[in-house]
Amino acid sequence: MSFVTKLKALYQNLRIKHKVIVLIASVMLLVCLSGTAVFQYVFDVYDRELYAQASQSLNTSSFGVETELRKMERLSFRIATDPMIQQYLLDVRDESTNYDQFLTSTELRNRMVELGGFEKYVLSIQLHDIEDFEYRTGNQAITTPEARMRMIAKEAAEASGGNRWIYPDENDRALSAAREVRSYRNLELDRIGLLAVRIDLSAIALDYTRGINADGAHFVVMSDGQAILPTETELPFPAEELNRHLTQRSGYDILALGGDRYFLTYAKSSYIPWTYIVLMPYEELFRAILTVKNIVLAVFASLFLAAVVFSVRFAKGITGPIESLNAKMKNVQKGNFTYEEEPGERHFPMDETGQMHRNFRIMLDRINELINENFKKQLAIKESEFKALQSQINPHFLYNTLESINWSAKISGQRDISTMVESLGYLLRSAISHKNPLIPLKEELEMLRHYVAIQRVRYEERLDFEADVPPELEGCIVPKMTLQPIVENAIHYGVERMIDPCRIRVRADVAEGRIRLVVEDEGPGMTKQALEQWRAGELPTRGSGIGLRNIDERIRLMFGEEYGLTLESEYGAGTRVTVTLPLDREEEQHV
Repeated sequence: MSFVTKLKALYQNLRIKHKVIVLIASVMLLVCLSGTAVFQYVFDVYDRELYAQASQSLNTSSFGVETELRKMERLSFRIATDPMIQQYLLDVRDESTNYDQFLTSTELRNRMVELGGFEKYVLSIQLHDIEDFEYRTGNQAITTPEARMRMIAKEAAEASGGNRWIYPDENDRALSAAREVRSYRNLELDRIGLLAVRIDLSAIALDYTRGINADGAHFVVMSDGQAILPTETELPFPAEELNRHLTQRSGYDILALGGDRYFLTYAKSSYIPWTYIVLMPYEELFRAILTVKNIVLAVFASLFLAAVVFSVRFAKGITGPIESLNAKMKNVQKGNFTYEEEPGERHFPMDETGQMHRNFRIMLDRINELINENFKKQLAIKESEFKALQSQINPHFLYNTLESINWSAKISGQRDISTMVESLGYLLRSAISHKNPLIPLKEELEMLRHYVAIQRVRYEERLDFEADVPPELEGCIVPKMTLQPIVENAIHYGVERMIDPCRIRVRADVAEGRIRLVVEDEGPGMTKQALEQWRAGELPTRGSGIGLRNIDERIRLMFGEEYGLTLESEYGAGTRVTVTLPLDREEEQHV
């Protein structure tokens, strides 16, 4: 029984007073839930509008940041391809004296200052020649640590002259645009240096995120699960926890990070594999909304409690007369059909409950009349049934008549008629017998042989019947009239439709502790469509006989779903019907 059915049964068995309380409480609960759903929809619309505004601010800020990054990328390209820079690096490579190298390095630094030393967001320009000597300029120039320098050289080499962004780490808090400097003289493209432009990403973000003015808001840049701005050590919460929510190209969410709730808005860059994120404190944004939501919930809860109190009082006014009527019905159930009026009953209002009391009194008066009338009708029915039984034909009269016909046929030398009458008498006696519906297989085969004897007179040599049943299985118990309808079906669909002789074979065997009765014919068989219709229960039976489907259902009802009848057929090759039954022998029935 399903949960819904159990709940329905429980509700139906409640007293009316409790049903009214449950009904009114359910209606009020539904109203409260509907109102809550409406308000939730309004809050969702507010969230989406807030997301639209935050997304617009985020897009504006990210566009500004990427514009500056593109400028820095063009600056690094301009420095790397500057003719004077190219010549200085070649001179440094080819110079032999230290003095010449000193003059060239001075001119190289001056040219670096001219090209980009005064850019607002450039912290320093770091240039390495072919001998890995570093030339740096800028107001915040540093000596690049060896480990970071190897990493920059590796990334730049993989870019083959293109730009590579080197993210901040514990050695350098700046974002670097790195690339190899390659000589384009005579299209040699030989590596003559390494350039790294260190960029103040924090200053860029600060200038372009001034529109995000919520208190406690965070502007975060992430790439491949790694925080770039601010760095992972500067974030107030783990970067991995934040990265789990970045499942789409853009979107928003409400999440808890570091013990605080934030409204998250993010968008992924199409220029660089970065994700720009804005985190705004949830309580600051939704303080007023949360207050309204709490007030609405409190109002709905108050209405629900008031409805429960009202339903209790209302139910008592209805169930009082009904409970009184129920007590009277219990007296009737005990056999007391006398209507007993209770004190105060005349003061019941003449609404539905008062009318129920009146109608119940009238009903008791009618019950006695109906009892008497029904008793007389039952006597008449019994008398009619008895007369119908008397008018039935005595079966012995039929047996005696058939026996007389049989003797007359024998005296006249009509062997076929005699055979048919004897077989018909046996079949009639077996069919109308009121014994157990389960009989030994031996008796079932005997009935089948008499039936085949009748059919052989009709079809002569066209009917080739054979029964191959081991003697040890003849004592097995089978349902009465199981094989005869199947063989009749084989004759009807096989022998009748063929000119040549049609062989019908009945055999039995035991498999997996069950007895199998198999009826095979060499008739025209069935088409695949007709076979599928039979298995689906959509193929109607013909004539007035017992269909195979009825035999299958009878066996399943008697023994269980694991037993029954299976049908196999191939068009033009015949049909096989297999009946599977439990292996139950006759002697076991008498134990």
